[in-house]
This record gives sequence, C-alpha cells and structure tokens, in this order.
Amino acid sequence: MNLILNIETSTDVCSVSLSQNGETKFLKIHNPNLENGEKASHSKLLASFIQDILKENSILPENVKAVAISGGPGSYTGLRIGLSTAKGFATALDLPLIAIDSLQIVAAMAKSKIDFSYDYIIPMTDARRMEVYTAIFDSNLNKISETEAKIIGEKSFLEFSDKKLVFCGNGAEKCKTVLMSENFIFLGDVYPSAEFMSDFSYKKFIGKEFVDLVYYEPFYLKDFVATTPKNKII
Repeated sequence: MNLILNIETSTDVCSVSLSQNGETKFLKIHNPNLENGEKASHSKLLASFIQDILKENSILPENVKAVAISGGPGSYTGLRIGLSTAKGFATALDLPLIAIDSLQIVAAMAKSKIDFSYDYIIPMTDARRMEVYTAIFDSNLNKISETEAKIIGEKSFLEFSDKKLVFCGNGAEKCKTVLMSENFIFLGDVYPSAEFMSDFSYKKFIGKEFVDLVYYEPFYLKDFVATTPKNKII
C-alpha cells in the first residue's frame, strides 16, 4: 500500500491529500477565493490538515511511504512553509521527498475540466502587475517550454495563434483583455491543488525520483523582495 502525503502551498490556496497508488483518497483544502474571502495562514493550516487527514481515516503516520510537495514556481512564503512542513514530516519518519512542478499541477486540474479539443494548456501563476509564471504543456501534460516569468503583452503567444490554447490559473484572468484570439480559451476556477498531485507523485515514487531532503530548495524563479506594508508608520 503506497500511501503518499501530498502538500500544495504555492498560492493562497492550501491543500493536503493522501493518495494510494496514484489515486487521491483523501483531501483537505482551504481556498480563500471560494470561502467568502476568509484567509488563513498556511503555517496554521498545514499541521492540522495533516493530523486530521491521518486521524479521520485511521492511518498511522508510519504507514505513509513518501512526502510530495509542490516545488514552485509560486509564492515565496507559501513554498517555504510547505517545504519546511514536508521536510519535518519526512525527517521524523525517514521518508523520501518528492517535488512536483506547481504549474503542472495547475495544468492537471485544467485538463480534468476540459471536454473539448485543444492543443496546449498554459497555466499562469500571478506574479504581480502583468507578469506571470508560466510554461506550456501538451495534452499529455508534458512540458514543452521552459518555465519563465513572462510579462504579458498584445504580442504574447502570437506564434501559437493557429493553435487552440487553454489559459488557466490565478494569473490568467488579468490577461483576458490582452490576449485576444479566437483560438485562445480562458478556463476559470483552476488552481493548484494537492488533489492533482497524486498521479505525478506516484510515478516519481515508483521511479525513485526523489530530491535531497537536506539541500532541496523550491524553484522560486525570482528572488524574494520584501515589501513595506502600506499602513506601516516609518
């Protein structure tokens, strides 16, 4: 019984799932965008999510065989919290650590919602202003472009104007008025969730594609820049 604990914290959505042989069995998720705008810190949610998902389903921690995390790109703080939690759990139980591309997780949710023909899925994670973290995936969720921090303009993706592209993720909405083509489709209500990590984490577990438990760092793509709160008195 290959139980894997999957942790996703790359955006303001926080989720944990427990999967068996590539299939999601149990899920805990907090999506502030669907819950009347109520936000909660990942650091407060993760520990309780993990404890609850194991306790409610009568699963002992030692029955878990690996821990998988969303490895970025995404929120610097969210990725740090997810990784530290995953490392703590994996270290305590001497488990291998698996990292999964955050954009691929978004693409997987999008694919589950698509019931029409298309060429490529382009997940976008908001990186402020008109910049997004993005990559291009084919219909089998294979990445066919490098992940990049891309500033979206009227000429973006015009080289694919003859292809049917599906844009999704929390960075896609702001691009609607800029990316205008009859072949460009914007899919709403798509976000990274631990529910869609299960297949990826299982394949990596079987293939022993583990990352170093001590030295692994998330793929931030851009350096963290601290900001001063607007209401801060200097």
